[in-house]
Parts: sequence; C-alpha cells; structure tokens
Amino acid sequence: MQKSSLLDRWFPHPFVSVLIFLSWLMLAHSLDATDILIAVILAVGIARLVSPFIARTPHIHWTPAIKLVFVVLWDIVISNFRVAKMVLGPMDQLHPKWYRVPLDTEHEQVNTLLAMIITTTPGTVSAGIDQERGDILVHALSTDNAELDIQDIKKRYEIPLIEIFDVKITAEGATK
Repeated sequence: MQKSSLLDRWFPHPFVSVLIFLSWLMLAHSLDATDILIAVILAVGIARLVSPFIARTPHIHWTPAIKLVFVVLWDIVISNFRVAKMVLGPMDQLHPKWYRVPLDTEHEQVNTLLAMIITTTPGTVSAGIDQERGDILVHALSTDNAELDIQDIKKRYEIPLIEIFDVKITAEGATK
C-alpha cells in the first residue's frame, strides 16, 4: 500500500476544498476571521468525508478546456437566438430529425461531457450514449443536413474534449 503525504491526507481533493472554501465565504458575505475559520474547517472536513466517493480526476489540459468553455458559451448564446427565431417563425420551416453521432473514443468522461454539451446547446438534445454501438443519439429541433451537424459537433466539441483529457485514438476510433 502506498503511503500518502500529510498534505494528501488533509486535502485529498484540493479543488473540492477550494470550491467549498470559496462557496462558504460567498454564502456568508463576509471575510471575518470566524467565517474564514469556518470555511477552512468545512473545506477540510467535507473534502475528507466525501473522499472515498470521489474518484481521482484524470489529468486535464486546462488551456483547451478554457477554450472549450468559451466555445460552448458562445454556441449557447447563438443557439438561443436561432431557436427563438425558429420557434417564433412558421412551423413548416422546422425540420426535426434524429441522428447518431459516432464516437471516436470509449472514454467515459469525454463521452459524458459531449452528451452534456449537446444537451445544453439549445436546439439539440442527446437522448443517450450507446457505448456498444459507439454513438450518441441526438434529436435536433431543425436541421437540413444532419451530416453537417454531426461533423460540427465532432469538430467543435469532441476533438477538444479528446485533447483536454489527452485520450489517444486508434485508427478504428477506439481509445488506446
């Protein structure tokens, strides 16, 4: 069994501790010494209590992750306007369609985040990830070219997610 350092035992998930610390201070609306002390106690205590339930997070490349956040936010804003225009316009202009987005990896975090991004972007909903088929079933409110939408999803979201988690892809599209 590998021995862990004192720092690892007290802060098993530093990011969780920081989030708890900052959340408490924001909820308290105060930087008094007592609120800071309570925030530290909660940050250490809660992180240690939930440690057995949190799997170690994989190594994340932060530069492409931050870029992807801005791409997704931009797409959400633009999609809201497009969906509003479609919904408020003539209904015969809508062309709803189901299509499958083939996955280039079996990496759970990549595929789950891809499905979440698809769902949060207005006008599309991911209905489920089919790991055996290796795809995500997507419903689009309106599309004239499903193949173009699939390529857009792969280029804008899946490729950056693969880069963020440093997933190696084989020629067949499965993870190494």
